[in-house]
Amino acid sequence: MIECEKITKVYRTGDVEIEVLKGLSFRIEKGEFVAVMGPSGSGKSTLMHILGALDGPTSGVYRLDGHDVSKLSDDELADVRMNKIGFVFQSFNLLSRSTVLRNVMLPLMYAGVPEDKRRTQAEKALRSASLGEDRWHHLSNQLSGGQMQRVAIARALVNNPSIILADEPTGNLDSKTGEVVLGTFQELNNKHHHTIVLITHEPYVAEHAERIIHIQDGMILEDNKNHHRRMVHNHNEL
Repeated sequence: MIECEKITKVYRTGDVEIEVLKGLSFRIEKGEFVAVMGPSGSGKSTLMHILGALDGPTSGVYRLDGHDVSKLSDDELADVRMNKIGFVFQSFNLLSRSTVLRNVMLPLMYAGVPEDKRRTQAEKALRSASLGEDRWHHLSNQLSGGQMQRVAIARALVNNPSIILADEPTGNLDSKTGEVVLGTFQELNNKHHHTIVLITHEPYVAEHAERIIHIQDGMILEDNKNHHRRMVHNHNEL
């Protein structure tokens, strides 16, 4: 599904070059739950932008579902971001004065999906994200942090993407709420077989994935199966 071959990323400011990614190569298969872990400045967020078709590598090849992403037109890239990739960010990025349901329906409005189908798909996504129906008509600013992140997960799911990219999704949450959100990702992977790539600097967050890619200074240090995966059994509503 995801194939990166000798990916580099160089930023230039005047005569100064900063090499952020230094020849990364790896594959992520359909249905995997992978954590990309590294300290601040390691290049993990730059890598996420490339995987999300938000930026391109300086050199190397990124293939998504067998297609070289660098050869896609702007319209084709927009279609990839709309339909193949669901994004979950640390800051939730919800419309505070819109209801939960409307926030989740928003990507479908941009995609021109009819209203009745928008509602059906949004409700399905909210159930998959384990947010109770009693919250669906609340404004997003009436929710707890954990509930807001579940809405963001549902919004990422609503177009039924091939991949979910989550960038520090527990960064604004306390540890207990973060565990619940990580449990939601595990459930999406285990029960619904979503491919998930989670970006984090926290080892305890990465331990919830089935595979961990460690990067530092723009290079892969380790890429191993996680044989001590931390499973979340307490999945109560927060």
